[in-house]
Amino acid sequence: MTTAEPGLRLDKWLWFARFFKTRSLATAQCQAGRIRIDGDVVSKPHAQVRPGQVLTFVQANHVRIVRVIALAVRRGPASEAQALYEDLSPPAADDRLPRDAAVPAAAGDRRPGAGRPTKKDRRRLDAFRDGG
Repeated sequence: MTTAEPGLRLDKWLWFARFFKTRSLATAQCQAGRIRIDGDVVSKPHAQVRPGQVLTFVQANHVRIVRVIALAVRRGPASEAQALYEDLSPPAADDRLPRDAAVPAAAGDRRPGAGRPTKKDRRRLDAFRDGG
């Protein structure tokens, strides 16, 4: 890596690429040592990012691995930001329920233990507690 290659501050690039909502959030992640460039932990937000480098960091409980494709000059729209990197992250395991299972069709179709108990469930529980 030579110094003649163009570079951009790490915190600025992460903000331009829309990985963080504010530049100060990106700076805080850098200072906490939670970002790696080509496997090396970076603790300075002014570390230079260059095309071809691989960044690894945690975002919303998922490990993100991205290859820098281009440097930006401004924080543009999301479509412009996505052109700055190639996502190498493995697909995230979706721990959420399928959309149709989240909202029952009718009161009788509820899954046991899902949400608040219905009036019928409370009456059964009260009868069980009373021994009847």
